[in-house]
Amino acid sequence: MVKIILNGCNGKMGKVVRSLAEKYSNLSVVAGIDRKSGQGQGVFPVFDNIRRCSVKADVILDFSRPDAMDSLIDYGKEKNIGVIFCTTGYSEEQIEKMKEASKFIPVFRSANMSIGINVINKILKDISAFLYKNFDIEIIEKHHNQKVDAPSGTALMLGNTIRDSIKENIDFVNGREGIRKRAHNEIGIHSVRGGSIVGEHEVIFAGQGETIEIKHTAISREVFAVGALKACEFMSGRKNGLYSMDNLIS
Repeated sequence: MVKIILNGCNGKMGKVVRSLAEKYSNLSVVAGIDRKSGQGQGVFPVFDNIRRCSVKADVILDFSRPDAMDSLIDYGKEKNIGVIFCTTGYSEEQIEKMKEASKFIPVFRSANMSIGINVINKILKDISAFLYKNFDIEIIEKHHNQKVDAPSGTALMLGNTIRDSIKENIDFVNGREGIRKRAHNEIGIHSVRGGSIVGEHEVIFAGQGETIEIKHTAISREVFAVGALKACEFMSGRKNGLYSMDNLIS
């Protein structure tokens, strides 16, 4: 049985994870961390700060905000358990801290926990360098009106995958305005925010006389919860190191 501490247990994604975890015979959320610590009591204890958590666990699963990162890493080091970061909006400095922490404990980070979006990301690694010669590349991402970061972490993940596979210097252009022609070495990243859109990501390869579109649509938040719980299974008992969805789906 993999025992999970769920950080952000009373948030939108936390509630989805809690509900879905009940369907797994080999997984159990044994404690929750949330500023709304009064909610969820009875199913498992909920603490307003992970430093107050006294429940033994195998992994920490984080669906909260980037500012929780330091306390989760400190707790993971103290208890010698892995941390799975499912949040976006981290600074470069925070990402470096995760890498440093992975020298001591197992750390898993993904900008998107969907299995499908990560399959697309692997496909982009294989095709982008070849298509770049004759195709312009644009990324469009859509999310609900409460999402705080733009472009989305997933759009940046896809963009970085494309850029890393191309030998030329590639520039990201976040949206387009003004009067000028598009440079071939640009990848346009466009953000749409509205309503209750769970998440849509589309990569467009536009060539002469033909267009290739690769699109992923998240119909419900459950797709992210499924990936997160699979990551919990994967990370339980792992040695220290930095892991991602690439490791999980390989």
